[in-house]
Amino acid sequence: MTDVAAKKTFPRQQVRRTKERASYEREQCYAILDAARIAHVGFSVEGQPFVIPMLFARDGDSVLLHGSVASRLQTQLASGIETCISVTLLDGLVLARSQFHHSVNYRSVVAFGRAYAINDPAEKVAALIHIVDTLIPGRASESRAGDAQELAATTVLRLALTDISAKVRSGGPKDAAADLGLPIWSGVVPLQTQHGAPQAAEDLTPGVKLPASVQALADLPTGTTT
Repeated sequence: MTDVAAKKTFPRQQVRRTKERASYEREQCYAILDAARIAHVGFSVEGQPFVIPMLFARDGDSVLLHGSVASRLQTQLASGIETCISVTLLDGLVLARSQFHHSVNYRSVVAFGRAYAINDPAEKVAALIHIVDTLIPGRASESRAGDAQELAATTVLRLALTDISAKVRSGGPKDAAADLGLPIWSGVVPLQTQHGAPQAAEDLTPGVKLPASVQALADLPTGTTT
């Protein structure tokens, strides 16, 4: 048997380094996807790899992506090629006594699948509503729906999450036993993303109040104006 033939074949979603941090439970994978807003979408065209950051929204066992009909990513993915998406949420900086053991706490997901374009008008509109409401819950009903020209200029893809895995690190630094007595601070600096105060558009009509979706997002009193 040749060395190549003797190599073990692993499922593409299988985590091979620090396996104890891996999870293949869809519930956990989906929770991480739902907490993220940007996915890095990877694909290859004639041997040239591309990785593009995109807004996305999970919808059941798939994710929704949208973009211009002229986008190379949208065109290539709609052709049914194999695609990989990944998201990462940073939860903390892990500072060890040694440089070698510095790390970060994180939650990440890698998923594989194929996409197809949503061509049914009603399904396309519903998908765009879902994307907007995933970004800010309730926002779609507060804003104008896409008109015929805008819908025609937009491609919406549904990417099936065929194979998926999560990888999570939490906790403090893992210093070597020989370093524990060193007079060097070690620990975790937590990281978090939070919403700031809403900033009104410069051309906003005077007196227009913040909508309920933004008030809820920013935890502001009802009726606030900007």
